[in-house]
Amino acid sequence: MAGISNVEDDQFCFSSSNFSVQELVKQPIKTIPQHYVRQPVPSAPYGGRPSQMLPTIDMNRLVSGKDFDVELGKLHSTCKDWGFFQLVNHGVSISILEKVKHEVEGFYQLPLEEKMKFRIREGDAETEGYGTIERDGGKFDWADRFFVTVNPIHKRKQHLFPELPSSLRNTLESYILEVQKLGKKLLCLMAKALEMEEKEMECFDDGMQSLRMTYYPPCPQPELVMGITPHSDSSLITVLHQLNSIDGLHIHKDGVWLPVSFLPNALVVNVGDNLEIFSNGVYRSIEHKVVPNAEKERLSLAFFINPKFEVGVGPSPSLINPQNPPLFKRVSLDQYVKGFFSQKLNGKSYLQNMRIDDNGDGEDNNSA
Repeated sequence: MAGISNVEDDQFCFSSSNFSVQELVKQPIKTIPQHYVRQPVPSAPYGGRPSQMLPTIDMNRLVSGKDFDVELGKLHSTCKDWGFFQLVNHGVSISILEKVKHEVEGFYQLPLEEKMKFRIREGDAETEGYGTIERDGGKFDWADRFFVTVNPIHKRKQHLFPELPSSLRNTLESYILEVQKLGKKLLCLMAKALEMEEKEMECFDDGMQSLRMTYYPPCPQPELVMGITPHSDSSLITVLHQLNSIDGLHIHKDGVWLPVSFLPNALVVNVGDNLEIFSNGVYRSIEHKVVPNAEKERLSLAFFINPKFEVGVGPSPSLINPQNPPLFKRVSLDQYVKGFFSQKLNGKSYLQNMRIDDNGDGEDNNSA
């Protein structure tokens, strides 16, 4: 088994480049390896709240025109107050959702040596590929993930996406096309709700996009680990497909962690830091994390949508005026992405780095 010499005594040789949590749990474990232990058992985990259903947005109402104004107002208030919602009647076919579920499950059923062909390469600043990532304090997430840039196509790394098993690759291509169309519609609707100028919506075409397939193995003591470290996404929006209906997503709202649930075949959309910046703070990205299930595996597919490279990152010009000055710096998308991946995940700390201080300082000389 990769990376383990003696699980019972919690003494093993650990390397993030060749270690798999999925392999670890294939035999009974008496002790959670210290590389994964984050905290002592809390007396009242997650604020003691029961699982809560996320707000629902109906795409049909936003596209058909029926109750459009009401649903657009609901979308606007949800992006301001929650930063997360479940999208129903989204237009992505159920057959594609089922097929991508089957194919991602198939990827994680491959022998470890097959998956390791896609492992994260040393020196890859964006940490693309298969593996696990070191977080603050030398801790690791209780998850195996495959992360890759998919758009623009010339940004795809030739040893990753193009080399995936053909059935998985072709299914993901179909899914990507559907979610690209959906994402553009959603962003244009959000821009309309924000009363942005129409010409600014062109930045949503053919932007930087990436996806992350994640396998969260069951954990006998889920309160000790993190499926994924608390963070907000760097994207404009993220579209999440929870593949096997096992809950585990928690969001940080009103000072407590809320476990959330959503409807079968709904897609979950969340506001990213980039959209908080773009809306000049009107919409809010929300910290979230994943807590593994004690008995069952969880599988998810996250799709991250950003603007075009040439547009850069900064507040929308049409939202800025003397009464509403910019709250955030303007930088190139390259700078923004490199900055995000150069630091450890830590809540909304990277977004704070983008804020203009009280003296108005913070404009970058390399602004795009």
